[in-house]
Amino acid sequence: MGNSTGQLFRVTTFGESHGEGLGAVIDGCPPGLPLDLDEIQSDLDRRRPGQSALTTPRKERDRVQVVSGVFEGRTTGTPIALLFMNHDQDSKAYDDTKDLYRPGHADFTYASRYGHRDHRGGGRASARETVARVAAAAVARQLLAGRYGVEVVAWVRAVGTIIVDIDGSTVTRSTVESSPVRCPDAPTAARMTEAIEAARADGDTLGGVIELVARGVPPGWGSPVFDKLEADLAKSCLSLPACKGFEIGSGFSGTTMSGSEHNDAFGLQDGLVHPLTNNAGGVLGGISTGAPIRIRCAFKPVSTHFKTQQTVTADGETVSFKNSGRHDPCVLPRAVPLVEAAALLTLADHALRTGALSG
Repeated sequence: MGNSTGQLFRVTTFGESHGEGLGAVIDGCPPGLPLDLDEIQSDLDRRRPGQSALTTPRKERDRVQVVSGVFEGRTTGTPIALLFMNHDQDSKAYDDTKDLYRPGHADFTYASRYGHRDHRGGGRASARETVARVAAAAVARQLLAGRYGVEVVAWVRAVGTIIVDIDGSTVTRSTVESSPVRCPDAPTAARMTEAIEAARADGDTLGGVIELVARGVPPGWGSPVFDKLEADLAKSCLSLPACKGFEIGSGFSGTTMSGSEHNDAFGLQDGLVHPLTNNAGGVLGGISTGAPIRIRCAFKPVSTHFKTQQTVTADGETVSFKNSGRHDPCVLPRAVPLVEAAALLTLADHALRTGALSG
């Protein structure tokens, strides 16, 4: 039913925004991997609500419980179950809209698909579901770093019309985390913060773009033709709540270039064949080139704003309403670990699939 991802590093998430809890089951993680729970919690803390004045004030500790699959600090090769309990859900805030189809939300489509929906905070469609993805991806991060030397870093490239263009080779997690908005350029981060605060004060919301670089991915990851690496990256990213666009390498800007400009020449780097430029974004023919993988994800403005809107009820009555409750004015700062999670889960799966083929 669409709640699992991956072939060999397979992750299934479960739970709803206002249910008892959420979780993930990882099947296929290799045995013997040293697992640092503090590092998992660090990624979760970057995603959790209430972390700064730019996010929803909902307070969730998001302390991970490892239920199975880990013994004496190492993975056993059996399914890893990760569990989170909800503590600060406020379901009554959604009572006034339980019979409405809120614009921009999945209310109408979930009702059309299932005939019955959980109106509390969007239920399964809520971005709260991503706590489970981030936890599973934190395991994938340690697998990729420890066994393959892969590093994945994302940052906020744009909020509304405010954009920063940064050389991904210079971005580090510490520079990203230096600002609550998670833009590694301090002057731009200040402008983004002002824009988000102004939108909140006006009862409105903003969207933007997350950029990500994966360094250290060796050549040879990816499986044509329907399992191309960039295709799986796109699917994973576009499955994130509010993500409406995906680019890799030159992306749409590459359409303005000629072929002679766009092609990445090959040369030798430390005696190995390597692209000298990276318009391809680290992938050719669906297979990694050894160059950094660079992607960008577009996120729409948060659908829950506080201006009057028109909609219809489940009974077909036209009504006007205003939202209430606790919501992010801009998803971008908390979406940084989400895009990292999408890439990490995909790369971990392809790493194991490539090893299985070569083995």
